[in-house]
Amino acid sequence: MAATGSKSVLFVCLGNICRSPIAEAVFRKMATDSGVVDKWRIDSAATSTYEIGNTPDHRGQACMKRHGVPMSHVARQVTKDDFMNFEYILCMDESNLSDLNKKAKSVKNSTAKIELLGSYDPQNQRIIKDPYYVSIQLNCFPWLSFRTKSHVLMCFIFKISEY
Repeated sequence: MAATGSKSVLFVCLGNICRSPIAEAVFRKMATDSGVVDKWRIDSAATSTYEIGNTPDHRGQACMKRHGVPMSHVARQVTKDDFMNFEYILCMDESNLSDLNKKAKSVKNSTAKIELLGSYDPQNQRIIKDPYYVSIQLNCFPWLSFRTKSHVLMCFIFKISEY
């Protein structure tokens, strides 16, 4: 678990190379810019094993670089310990949510609050779609960054107000 007096959040998507590492990077930057990063444990992971050991998708990395958001991550899969070590596990879509809820049932001491990151969207757009399979011509990564940032901002404001 995060240190006493701190919060912890794990962002989760299918492969941990697009949506969740972007959410992690944006959240970490916002916490850093707000001077509270030392009060948070922030990470991201995958529900699948597809991309374990890989760095984030190059399009997402380029987008984060353009927006001045540092991003350093290696994909990993969610572990049973994550359900005991993180207060919040925020995922991107219904498939992630279903996979996480199934896995949580196999963890005796699971204490994590598992939610869709989009549940914090004031416009109620709960699903953050996977851009990996979308044509690069649709400019999906800048769109994802903007959408993720708005979701993360809402989450950040909501949770930070507890301090």
